[in-house]
Amino acid sequence: MEIFWDIEQGSEAWHDIRRGVVTASKFATVLAHGRKKGDPSVMRRQYMLTLISDRMGGAPSDSYESRAMARGKTMEADALLLYHALHAEPMRVGFVKRNDDVGCSPDAFVGDTGMVQIKTAQPDIQLERVLKPELPAEYRCQVQGELWVCEREWSDFVSYWPGLPLMVVRVYRDEKDITSIELGVEMFLNEMHELMARLEAA
Repeated sequence: MEIFWDIEQGSEAWHDIRRGVVTASKFATVLAHGRKKGDPSVMRRQYMLTLISDRMGGAPSDSYESRAMARGKTMEADALLLYHALHAEPMRVGFVKRNDDVGCSPDAFVGDTGMVQIKTAQPDIQLERVLKPELPAEYRCQVQGELWVCEREWSDFVSYWPGLPLMVVRVYRDEKDITSIELGVEMFLNEMHELMARLEAA
């Protein structure tokens, strides 16, 4: 495992270091199936081809950042400050590579065993999360994947909207989930390397 502390997330250096790398935010896509059981996932195939293009030196596609996305980045920084004030001191980290093929961008580490993943939510969603604090199902794969990549024991999932109560849920490693993720990523990479070899020979 290699930790890149000083790289700012979203910077050119950050994009360069994660180019062609399967990241935890896409693990759900990597493990996805088609609408019918047994059918291939279109999104999974698209992601694989994008990674292959990155590895073959293809020009990166334009990355569009909407006003909402830019605002989300600012709010995540505010959420981390609030988390620090209410819970624990986080250590910012740029990127973590498990190996040359797999990595992730955690929002912060906490101590020697913890980490933080922050998501912003619209007000109605935030209030529902505060009333029923739990890890949203759509982020389970990412959070468990980050724990696997970073070799950490727990992650505080933080949901935030300015002016509303912060939701913090501590998520511990689930070895069953992690084994499933590891096997799925390995299968994805094997397929990707085979497809890349075919394309390079074309």
